[in-house]
Amino acid sequence: MIKTIITAILSNPLISLGFIAFISAFALSAAFIGEHVFGLQPCNLCVYQRYPFAIGIILGLIGMALYRKIMVSRITLGVLGINFLINSAIAFYHTGVEQKWWVSALEGCVVPMLEKGKSLLESIMGTPLTSCTDIQWQDPILGLSMANYNIVLCFGLFVFCMASAVMTRNSK
Repeated sequence: MIKTIITAILSNPLISLGFIAFISAFALSAAFIGEHVFGLQPCNLCVYQRYPFAIGIILGLIGMALYRKIMVSRITLGVLGINFLINSAIAFYHTGVEQKWWVSALEGCVVPMLEKGKSLLESIMGTPLTSCTDIQWQDPILGLSMANYNIVLCFGLFVFCMASAVMTRNSK
């Protein structure tokens, strides 16, 4: 029964692309909530890991609009899979920087937030420095950082997208 449900989900491009758009929106929302509500300061690598989720939302929604064209759905799912594999690699690189396995070329870079009534230069100068080696949040139980979780999430989304692309092809 579970195998039948999984097969039905993976072989339906509308459901698969909707799932990708939803998970991408959820992940991006979580990042912004962490930043703006809980005061977590992202480093450059954190910000780079947001772009693939934005791409996931956009391509997921476009794919949903064109889901009846099986070839377009398969290509969209394949591109999304590669998108998430790249994000998994970025998250792995970020984990290596956090754990000091290697030094990042982006050390000390920060993302300035433009505040009301301040010029861009004032916002840049007033932004606290956040290094890519600083772990802003760590799971209190497992000790994993957000970058660690992003490796798993994005690799799982890569596998999901590729499986769905194959299943969609085989089902039609």
